Amino acid sequence: MFPTFLPPTVVQLTEETSRQIAIALQQKAIATPLCPEAIQTTYVQQGTGSLPVLLLHGFDSSVFEFRRLLPELALSFETWAVDLLGFGFTERPAQINFSPATLKTHLYSVWKTLIGRPMVLVGASMGGAAAIDFALTYPDAVDRLVLLDSAGFAKAPPSGRWLLPITYAGTEVLRNAWVRGRISKSAYHDSTWASADAACCAALHLSCPGWRRALVSFAQSGGYNFLASRIAELSMKTLILWGRSDQILGTEDAYKFEDALRAIDADGIPQGTLIWLDQCGHVPHLEKPRQTAGLIRTFLERTA
Repeated sequence: MFPTFLPPTVVQLTEETSRQIAIALQQKAIATPLCPEAIQTTYVQQGTGSLPVLLLHGFDSSVFEFRRLLPELALSFETWAVDLLGFGFTERPAQINFSPATLKTHLYSVWKTLIGRPMVLVGASMGGAAAIDFALTYPDAVDRLVLLDSAGFAKAPPSGRWLLPITYAGTEVLRNAWVRGRISKSAYHDSTWASADAACCAALHLSCPGWRRALVSFAQSGGYNFLASRIAELSMKTLILWGRSDQILGTEDAYKFEDALRAIDADGIPQGTLIWLDQCGHVPHLEKPRQTAGLIRTFLERTA
């Protein structure tokens, strides 16, 4: 029923959306310039349509982060979610150092292999920074951009306020169920969303080979601390969605994104549009999936 690359604890999932995304997960060997061997890359794809939408998860996370948003978007769009290099269930080759540069190179190979036409990039938290970095380097591959409580101005991964620096000893703290539970509760406006099913989703990838080394390697690379000065260079229409009760990144960065993308095009449409989600924390795609999907759908229709 479940893919064999998932750990046995996957049977503990109870929420239907969690079980369905687990069943739908696929792996494909993606050739990249990073190493001689193709990298087994985990992804899920649902829905049809002329406009592909690709979802990028946050720090120390996986495609399970989009278990509620992906099926909502798939009602209207060809929707993909991928485990970024060094994260989730995607293979972590021993010869690779994990950094924004290697992550971006791998993602470009994934796009060429699986999608191959301009797409909408939707990035959550660190995934937002990854989406911005990718769009700046490969603008022809990105039609529009959606940022969900995005990193980019922040100087450290979102978990940084709980665990800095991320060292090999630190990863053992991060593996601790109590610590992960505290982080999970702080991500929501309504902490009851931090359920046993949510904890299972967030911990499934911890048993993947190379999890500790990849996390430390990425942290030592400095992450996306170089990105803030380049955000205003984005050339595509961008939707910024932000939970008013974000306790991970706070709310100041939302205004920074809005200011950086304030330019008005010839049709009178702002290049960057900020929309607040009330009674919502750092993860609108989990706490307000239907509203988030509706706002994305309206943005894509309006800017088509």
